[in-house]
Amino acid sequence: MPVMIVALTLFVMQALSPCAAFDFLYAWIRDQKIDRASAQARLRELLPRIRDDFYARGGKDTAAGAERFPIQGYGAESIGGTNGSGYVAKGYDWFDGYTSKGHPGHDIFIRDRNQDSLDDRTGKPVDILSISNGIVVAYAPEWEAGSNLRGGRYVYVYSPADGGLFYYAHARSVLVHPGDIVTAGQPIGTVGRSGRNAAAARSPTHLHVMFLSVDDGATAPRDIYPLLKRVGRR
Repeated sequence: MPVMIVALTLFVMQALSPCAAFDFLYAWIRDQKIDRASAQARLRELLPRIRDDFYARGGKDTAAGAERFPIQGYGAESIGGTNGSGYVAKGYDWFDGYTSKGHPGHDIFIRDRNQDSLDDRTGKPVDILSISNGIVVAYAPEWEAGSNLRGGRYVYVYSPADGGLFYYAHARSVLVHPGDIVTAGQPIGTVGRSGRNAAAARSPTHLHVMFLSVDDGATAPRDIYPLLKRVGRR
């Protein structure tokens, strides 16, 4: 990407709200349209503004023990793998966007034998719930088969108290927008089959959830299996 275009893009982002700017930035990172140094510098500048905006508009840190399991009506028994074995951080780099490797998160499966993204018992969509309080910073409400979007329809929620981003992917629908302040247990979407691999018939319907620690422009995935197991007890 020519330096002039990147500079112009960053200038345009300055006029956006901090969450809208993050959404714009992530799309460029995701699609590999911005170099790492420029992306890190912008991330370093944006997150303090987003944190300040969250608290200024009444956002509150999640109370101790108030986190919620991310799928309504399901629990820890629905997490794929054995004792969190689905989490594979090796090879993952957030700044590699759609080319990144690894699987630094957990897949949580719903009952959907006919793959219509509806719960087999209720015949209704299954809500994705925000694990914690936070602010929506990026989303993809639209998705088409053949897209490079590995996560399909996704939502990123920044939690200042946790120092990072919760990522929810493969949604059927997205119910929130960048800038929305959310609370633990609030529906932010419904479980679906969107995404490069999740749409394939071989893939059972599931939510992919990840936590990404962010510190001064540096990012690293964190295994939240212990948290999911704790809040998934029913």
